[in-house]
Amino acid sequence: MCGIIGIVGTSQVASALYDALTVLQHRGQDAAGIATEDGARLRLHKGKGLVRDVFNQESMSALRGNIGIGHCRYPTAGSEGSAEAQPFYVNSPYGLAFAHNGNLVNTESLRREMFEDDLRHINTDSDSEVLLNVLAHELQVRSSMAVSPDQVFDAVTRVFKRARGGYACVTLVLGYGLLAFRDPNGIRPLVLGERETATGKEYAVASESVAFDVLGFKRVRDIEPGEAVLITRDGQLFSRRCAEGEVHSPCIFEYVYLARPDSMIEDVSVYKARLRMGEKLAEKILRERPDHGIEAVIPIPDTSRTAASALAEALGVPFREGFVKNRYVGRTFIMPGQEERVKSVRRKLNPVSLEFRRKNVLLVDDSIVRGTTSKQIIQMAREAGARKVFFASAAPPVCYPNVYGIDMPAVSELVAAGRTVPEIEQYLGADWLIYQDLKDLVWAVQDGNEDLKHFDTSCFSGEYVTGLDDSYLRQIEQARSDSAKAARRSV
Repeated sequence: MCGIIGIVGTSQVASALYDALTVLQHRGQDAAGIATEDGARLRLHKGKGLVRDVFNQESMSALRGNIGIGHCRYPTAGSEGSAEAQPFYVNSPYGLAFAHNGNLVNTESLRREMFEDDLRHINTDSDSEVLLNVLAHELQVRSSMAVSPDQVFDAVTRVFKRARGGYACVTLVLGYGLLAFRDPNGIRPLVLGERETATGKEYAVASESVAFDVLGFKRVRDIEPGEAVLITRDGQLFSRRCAEGEVHSPCIFEYVYLARPDSMIEDVSVYKARLRMGEKLAEKILRERPDHGIEAVIPIPDTSRTAASALAEALGVPFREGFVKNRYVGRTFIMPGQEERVKSVRRKLNPVSLEFRRKNVLLVDDSIVRGTTSKQIIQMAREAGARKVFFASAAPPVCYPNVYGIDMPAVSELVAAGRTVPEIEQYLGADWLIYQDLKDLVWAVQDGNEDLKHFDTSCFSGEYVTGLDDSYLRQIEQARSDSAKAARRSV
C-alpha cells in the first residue's frame, strides 16, 4: 500500500512531488524517494524514513526538471530500509525510473525468467524491481530511436500478460515523458489529474485524489483497469486499454482503512462510504443487541472516526473522543514488526479518563487484524474506569492473507483465522464483540457507484481474483511473517 505520484509540468516539479508525498505519507512510512529528469540526466534522491526526514534543502535543490515521480514505501515484499527505497532505475532502454504500489503474486517465476530468458539481474528482494525489469525488457525488444505511443503501449500489453497481482505504477522514460499503468483487475488505485497554468496544461497521476487537492490539480478520472497513460514532455496525453476481459475488482480495504477519508476512489467518496459502514453496523447492533446498554461510542483514532460518528447517531448514543492521539507516532498497522506495533500503542494513544469512568462504552475500530492492538486498547479503557467495554469492527473478520500489497500475509498472525467470534471476544477481553457483515461492507462502498459490481475482498472471503499458485500462500507466510522480518533485521 505504498503512495505514488507522477507529474508532467511546465516548470520545476520537485517541490510539488514533495508536497504530494507528505499528503500520501499515510500509505507508507518506511522509505521515500523522488526522481526527476531535466532533459539531460536523471536526478534521484531516496532513503529510509519519513518524507520530511529523507529530503532537505540541498537534496531538493538538486532535483531539477519538469517531469518527476515520487514514492513513499510501505514494506510488504523484501526487506525494510534504504536498499528497497524507490524509485528504482535501469539505464536501458532509454533510462527508466520506476515507482510501484502493490504486489505481484508470481514474483519468483518472473525472477527466474528475468535471469534465464531475459538475461537481467535483479539486485534486491523487491517485486517492484522485478516489475521494472519486465517493463524494461518489453520496451527493449520494441525499442527504436524514436519512441512512439504504440511501442510503449505494446510493451505494457506484454507486461500485463506476464505480471499477475495488484499494482499501480509510474515510470519516467528519460527524454520522452511519463508512463502510468494499473493492473488488469484495477485492484490498486490510480487517479489522473490536470491543472491549467499560465504556461500551459500540467498532468499528474497519484494513488489518491487527495494528493491533487494540495497541489491545485483537478481530479479528472480514475485510470481504468488494464489502462496505460502516456504523457509526453511537451504535454500530449495518450491512453490505451492494454488488457481486456478481467473482472474489475478494486480493493475494498482501501475504503476501510488505507485511503484518507477526503479521497475519491472509483468515483466513491471514502468519507461517505465510511459513514455508511457505521450506519450498517448500527443496524446490526440494534438487530442483535437491542438492549445494548451503550452509554458512549468512542472511536479508535483516526480511521474509524467517520464510521463511529454515524454509528453513534444511528443508535442515538453520545459520540465521545475518548483517546487522544500522539500525532508524532505513525500508523501502527503499517509498522514493520509486531514488537514495534505493540510498543507504539501506548505511545500513540492516551485515554481521557472522564469519558470512560463508570460507563458502558463501545469502542469502534476500522478493522481487527492481529488483535494485539485491540486487546491493549480494551485494557486501557478498563484501566481508565470503564464499567463495561464493548468492541465493534467496521469491517468483517480478517481471516485470510492479503496478497495484493497489504501487510497481512501470515494466517497464524490473524486473530480471526480459525477462531469464532466468541473466542476472539474472549481473547480481546471485550464484554461483547461485533463485526460488520461482508455484504453490508460491500453495500456501503457500492452505494456510491452502482457501476462497481465486484471488489477484492480476499482478506475477508479468501477469494483471490488473480488466482494463486498452490504454494504461494505458504511462501509468503515463510517470507513475510513478523518472525521472518525480525530475523532479517537481526542479520
